[in-house]
Amino acid sequence: MLHRRLRPLLGIVAAGALITTLSPAGYAEQDPSPVEVATSTGSAETPAPTGSADGAVAADRADLAQDWNPPGHLVQPLAEVWNHVETTYPDLYGFRNYGWDQLVANNGQINYCVRWDSAAPVSAQLRDQIHTALRRQVSKWMGTMQQGVLGWPYAEVGVNIVGWAVRDRSTLQWNDDSVDIYVNDIRENAPQCAEVCGRFFNQNGDYSRCPGGAARHYDQSLWLTAGMGGGAGGDWGQRIGSEYMVNSLGQDNIHILLHEIGHTFGLDDFYDWTPTGVGGFLMKAGTASQVTEFDAWMFKDFWRHLRSRYGL
Repeated sequence: MLHRRLRPLLGIVAAGALITTLSPAGYAEQDPSPVEVATSTGSAETPAPTGSADGAVAADRADLAQDWNPPGHLVQPLAEVWNHVETTYPDLYGFRNYGWDQLVANNGQINYCVRWDSAAPVSAQLRDQIHTALRRQVSKWMGTMQQGVLGWPYAEVGVNIVGWAVRDRSTLQWNDDSVDIYVNDIRENAPQCAEVCGRFFNQNGDYSRCPGGAARHYDQSLWLTAGMGGGAGGDWGQRIGSEYMVNSLGQDNIHILLHEIGHTFGLDDFYDWTPTGVGGFLMKAGTASQVTEFDAWMFKDFWRHLRSRYGL
């Protein structure tokens, strides 16, 4: 698999995959030897997506301006961020598996499968607590979107956990059939949910080989790894430490997971630069522990630039 850095410290875009890793102070970087490419900080003016003719470009600019009213103090830094994205992402507009693509394809729902990369037992109660915490973190991002504004079509976004993958069935201490269970299917030296059911492996939306069909497919994996510090995130889902997740279940904001979810929806890291006039924010690792105003507007801006692909 070909890997390419988007940042000197972080960010991997693989052929057919968007992957990023988190390595702030005290975190362990999970990085399969990517190759560095040059980056730049960009300017304060946001260019419109490339059009095939002047009229198309003008139409794109008009669509981008619709409903776009960020606070005045964020206009310049948001423009800088988008310019940076456009000049550093290898296939920004051609890539078709952002979290946004998954969400729209699944009619406002996100399906997850949990990769339990740990020998620690999981009770039904702990399973349900993990599910609840995951839904809460996704809602922190989705709650920044407002139905009808910027063409956003959903009143709410559903998060469904449809499966768990483990090495040994006895690790999962429940007998109900609320989720599909995948046993000892090892990929990347970790339990893997069935590839025939995964969006990452079937981006054409064909789940005919999935035993449960499309209803039991998963869009993303929550990969929980024993002993892991830091995290990773991309179109395939998020990876964080299993102990960290379990120990954070009572927290309103599980900040490493929140950061990685941001990557799944295309947001970048800021290890080598900071937008003008902006202080701490979640996607600048180590400077915030929750979704800030600036994070929320970057999130909206990514949707704003992709919405036309959905006819919205």
